[in-house]
Amino acid sequence: MDLYSRKQRWKLVLALVALLMVVASLWYSNRIVNQVRQEERRKVRLWAEAVQNRAELVNYTERLFDRLREEERKKVQLWAEAMLRLVGSSDASDLSFYLKVVSDNTTVPVVITDAKGDVKFHRNLAEAITKDTALLRAELDAMAKLRPPLEIAVYGDQKQFLYYKDSKVFSELQEVMEGIIRSFISETVMSTAAVPVIYTDSTRTHIIEHGNIDAETVADSTAMQARIASMAKANQPIAIQLPGQGRNFIFYEESLVITQLRYFPYVQLGILALFLLVSYALFSIFRNAEQNQVWVGMAKETAHQLGTPLSSLMAWMELLKSKNVDPSALNEMRKDVDRLEVITERFSKIGSAPDLTPEKLYHTLRATVLYLRPRLPNKALIEVQSPPDTDLLVPLNRALFSWVLENLIRNAIDAMEGTGSITISIEQEPGAVHVDVTDTGKGIPVAQQRTVFQPGFTTKKRGWGLGLSLSKRIIEQYHGGRIFVKKSAPGKGTTFRITLNNT
Repeated sequence: MDLYSRKQRWKLVLALVALLMVVASLWYSNRIVNQVRQEERRKVRLWAEAVQNRAELVNYTERLFDRLREEERKKVQLWAEAMLRLVGSSDASDLSFYLKVVSDNTTVPVVITDAKGDVKFHRNLAEAITKDTALLRAELDAMAKLRPPLEIAVYGDQKQFLYYKDSKVFSELQEVMEGIIRSFISETVMSTAAVPVIYTDSTRTHIIEHGNIDAETVADSTAMQARIASMAKANQPIAIQLPGQGRNFIFYEESLVITQLRYFPYVQLGILALFLLVSYALFSIFRNAEQNQVWVGMAKETAHQLGTPLSSLMAWMELLKSKNVDPSALNEMRKDVDRLEVITERFSKIGSAPDLTPEKLYHTLRATVLYLRPRLPNKALIEVQSPPDTDLLVPLNRALFSWVLENLIRNAIDAMEGTGSITISIEQEPGAVHVDVTDTGKGIPVAQQRTVFQPGFTTKKRGWGLGLSLSKRIIEQYHGGRIFVKKSAPGKGTTFRITLNNT
């Protein structure tokens, strides 16, 4: 018991040390992860503030461009009015100002046609348009859709028509503004580094841009909406008001690196646990192999050592018989010598596959009990209950099975301290048969019921703790059955059950 108790204590100490190491590792890893996460959150907050500032800058730029566009519109209106005055005025003194306004036009695209629509003059058009008749006609149609042409009287009832549109500066400002908005959206997503980002419109369903989102999620609209909902729970989305875009939203969450770091300690411990488990399994296999070799070597050596005195005892018995010694004494000696032969046979079979032959189980149990009864305390009663089928055959190695039964009976006698009753019963079911050995001893605590079969476990002051371990080996390895504590309660006794195959 001392050896086993020390072993259990060491296991408990090692388990506590391992637990402390795991807790310390998880605490330290989580501490580092939290620091990295807080640093990333700080960076994300800075990024969010930068996005807000850039959005304000874009809006400010839009307001500035609106003012420039308004100035361009006023210039175009002034130019158009000057053209009307220039065409319709008959006072030459008033023409110099209007001529200057018209001649200073270097930005407003202008096309003049005759009454038939043929182009007579153009100014401030792209060279590619002026060289291509089809493109020039398309440009003229576009001007006509924007605003009605100005009518110019030439000679008599001959007329020409002047078409114009917003100045090139106005168009260029519009293109620049659209480019700034596109650049803002693209750079907002690209500048998030590893942080997943989704940029949506005001409905939060139409995705304008995204970054660091896997292709499978992007291809699945349902998965994208679920991802947006998840991001909205993780972080408050950033609302952006852009010119011509309305109210947009930027959704974001922690980067994949942070998620991986969060679970890394558990993955690391899992791999370590798997490695330790495999190592322990291999170590157990090798240890069991060594134990088996020790068992076999010890058993073979014991059988060899018993052989010589056994032969001498048989010779002495023959000598005593020739000297007319009391036959009853010789008969008892013969039984003990036969018992020693059985014990020698048992030890010789350890380590080799025993032959299992059909034996009558009830008669085998009775034979073992009949031998032990006169050698046990008088106050210890043993009963083998008769089963419905007393001739039931079960594959057994009679010598080894009797050894198991003897171990259980002797342990029961010790548990009862020599006073009580032992009942052996047989229960049959399809494909199996159970042998229950019940005593009225002091019982086995629940905490020890799983360890009574461990080598070295014993409650006796003098003992090796090998009897039940050897019994388990004989039943499970040699007979392919099971042996376990069926039930036990302190002060009420114990029932050991042996299950054997009956096929």
